[in-house]
Amino acid sequence: MSCKAGQRHHPIRIRQPCLTEDLPGCGRPAYPLDVCLKVPDLSAWRNTASGVSGVHVFDSGLSGPDLVIVGMVHGNEYAGGHALEILRQNNPVPHTGRLTLILANLAAFDRFEANAPMASRYLTEDLNRLWHPSRLNGSERSSELDRARQILPFIERADLLLDLHSTLWPSEPVFIVPPRRRSSDFACVLASEEQSAALVVTDLGHQGGSRLVEYSRFMAVGGTGRACLLEAGLHWRSETVDMMVKVSERFLKDAMRIHFQGRETDTKQPAEMGVVTDNVLARSADFRFVEPWVGNTCIPNAGTVIARDGHDLICTPYDKCLLIVPNLRPRQGQLAVRLARRTAVHLNA
Repeated sequence: MSCKAGQRHHPIRIRQPCLTEDLPGCGRPAYPLDVCLKVPDLSAWRNTASGVSGVHVFDSGLSGPDLVIVGMVHGNEYAGGHALEILRQNNPVPHTGRLTLILANLAAFDRFEANAPMASRYLTEDLNRLWHPSRLNGSERSSELDRARQILPFIERADLLLDLHSTLWPSEPVFIVPPRRRSSDFACVLASEEQSAALVVTDLGHQGGSRLVEYSRFMAVGGTGRACLLEAGLHWRSETVDMMVKVSERFLKDAMRIHFQGRETDTKQPAEMGVVTDNVLARSADFRFVEPWVGNTCIPNAGTVIARDGHDLICTPYDKCLLIVPNLRPRQGQLAVRLARRTAVHLNA
């Protein structure tokens, strides 16, 4: 899927049967697996008053919006566990409405080992690819599908949902939202805080399946549910926890304004908006970026070579192209990078 042809200046993929060996390249760098963040103590999340492990509910007893913050959809992204435990300890009962904190994949987290930190991302399948009715309502069973169905009642009632994630490869923090105006407005409020993630991106979804922020409550045209995903920084870093806590506190502080008014008018930093135009998949096992790009890097000129994929050169299709969460070691068939352009226009849906 791509933007209108008239907006392009250059093709993304160019076949070069004989690639020069002196083409700049960073090769396939080693996975950055340094674990610099201690494993959190999540004992308070095992037996909860909600009756569901990993779920704490703080109810004001007064009518108001249903707020949900989710962490650890991937078991090894336990910066989200630290962040939600910090929030829990502060007894965050909202002035009105209800707040639900969810640690989504405790079972995978329990398998975490520092010498193999990627192995506990999930047990049987990715919990963040299951949020389509065909999967949730089907007859299949897996550890993650069972867990998705278990926490689904809390997701179905969410008016505002914030999903906390971290990244394996270096990237500036970024909000990712489903293609609905109400969700991009929501994320723009959170992005307007100083020293927060300033970029809000609407993307093309994931080829592996529907993510939590794409659940039908948040995708319904004319609906009211809003959701955004925060990529807060690197796995296993204290700075990532700090970013998650900061954004979560902003969310709780302005939840009523977001729910009833949608957009922030008094901003400390203007949010930047971007629209993903292309998902670049690795077609070969030899996909290599020409530089170890950091996520949110802006490439000034169309036609700039950013990677090589077998005999193909991968180029930017337009000026000021943003590289969103590049994967510096993609497997064949895996998403390598999203390409995005800045925009001042929100989606109308």
